Amino acid sequence: MIVTETFYRPPELAHEARTMPAETYNLAHLLLNRASTGSVFVPIRAMQYLAVIDREEFIFVDREGGRSIDIAWRRIDPTARAALDAPVPYEVVFYALSAAETMKRLQGEFQKALQLLQDRRPAPASARIIPLGRTPS
Repeated sequence: MIVTETFYRPPELAHEARTMPAETYNLAHLLLNRASTGSVFVPIRAMQYLAVIDREEFIFVDREGGRSIDIAWRRIDPTARAALDAPVPYEVVFYALSAAETMKRLQGEFQKALQLLQDRRPAPASARIIPLGRTPS
């Protein structure tokens, strides 16, 4: 089942440069690469937020506040890092008055929510390798 959601982007209040831990970026993109729709919905239950990740940006919506984006992480640049375990620079954009305060917890809670989502994914199906010239038993 494919769900379509619409979110609204209010006027930008502020923005700043940040870095995302490599573990967060790598896990987000692992989940994104497995998604058939091009985006992933990540519930951050500890904060009552919903993250929506796609190839362009990660947006964060207060689940009790409707469909208005509070925070967006954009201009995510993995090419700026020298190694896969190095932090990834990005720009955070604040759209809500409380967003700067929310951001203090968001990066850590987002990582936990990504890991929880990854842990709930079913294990890959097993594979059998059959040597050429033999029939399967």
